[in-house]
Amino acid sequence: MKILSRTYMWVVFALLYAPILVLVIFSFNDGGSLSAYTGFSFRWYGELFRDQVALQSLKNSFFLAASSSLLATVIGTFAALGLDRMRNRYVKGAVNSVTNIPMMNPDIVTGVSMMLLFVALGGMLGLGDVLGKWTMLIAHTTFSLPYVILSVMPRFKQFDKTLREAALDLGCTPAQSFFKVELPAIVPGIVSGLVMAFTLSLDDFVISHFVSSPDFQTLPLYIYNQTAHNVKYSMYALCTLIIATILVLLLAVNFAGSVGDRTKRRREALK
Repeated sequence: MKILSRTYMWVVFALLYAPILVLVIFSFNDGGSLSAYTGFSFRWYGELFRDQVALQSLKNSFFLAASSSLLATVIGTFAALGLDRMRNRYVKGAVNSVTNIPMMNPDIVTGVSMMLLFVALGGMLGLGDVLGKWTMLIAHTTFSLPYVILSVMPRFKQFDKTLREAALDLGCTPAQSFFKVELPAIVPGIVSGLVMAFTLSLDDFVISHFVSSPDFQTLPLYIYNQTAHNVKYSMYALCTLIIATILVLLLAVNFAGSVGDRTKRRREALK
C-alpha cells in the first residue's frame, strides 16, 4: 500500500511540475528549439529585456498587482476587524457568506459582470469608454478582498481578547488599542493576505481580459496575444522569471506564518 501511495504521489508531482521544469530548462536553450537542447545560454533573457512591449506589460502588471494588493489589504483588514466585532451571529454569517462569493464565482462570471457594470456606469455618467487601467484596478482589488479577509480573520480569532480589554482599562482609546496591541499580533495574517492578493493579481487573465483596454496591457494579456502568432522564445524566459518571483513570495508567506506562530508560542510560554 505504501508503494502504491508513493507512486501515486510522484505521478501527481510529475504531472504538476514536469511542464514547469521543461519550460525553465528550455528558457536557457541557445538554439531556441523544443526538440533539441543545443547549449546553455542567457540569449532569450537578453531578447526579453530588449522587448519594450513586454517590459511595459510587465511594469503594468507590477503596478496593478502592487496597487490592488495594497488597497485590498487595507480594506480587507478593516473588514476582518468589523466582522470580528460583530455580535449578531446571523448577520455575521450572512456577511461572511457574501464576502466569499467572489471566491466561489467562476472568473468568467466575475469578469463579464464587472465589464457590464463598468460599461453601464460609464453610459449613465456619460463617460464613454471607461474600460482601462482604473477599471482593472477596481476589479483586481475586488476579487482579492476575500482572500485578504480569509487570511486575517483567523489571526483575530486567535488573538487574546483580554489584552485589548487591558489596553482599554489602562487608558487607550479603541483606535490606540487596535494599532498598538492588535495590529502587531495580526501582522503575519496581513502579510499573507498581501502576498496572496499580489500573486493573484499578477497571475490574473480572465477578469483582466474583460475589463481592460488596448492602451493598458498586462503581462498575461501580452502572453495570450503572443499565442495568436509564433510564440517568442523570450516568453519562456519571462515565464521562468515569473515562476521565480512567485516562488520567492510563497517562501516569504510561509516564513511570515512560521515567525508568527513562534511568537505566539513564546507569548504563551511567558504566561
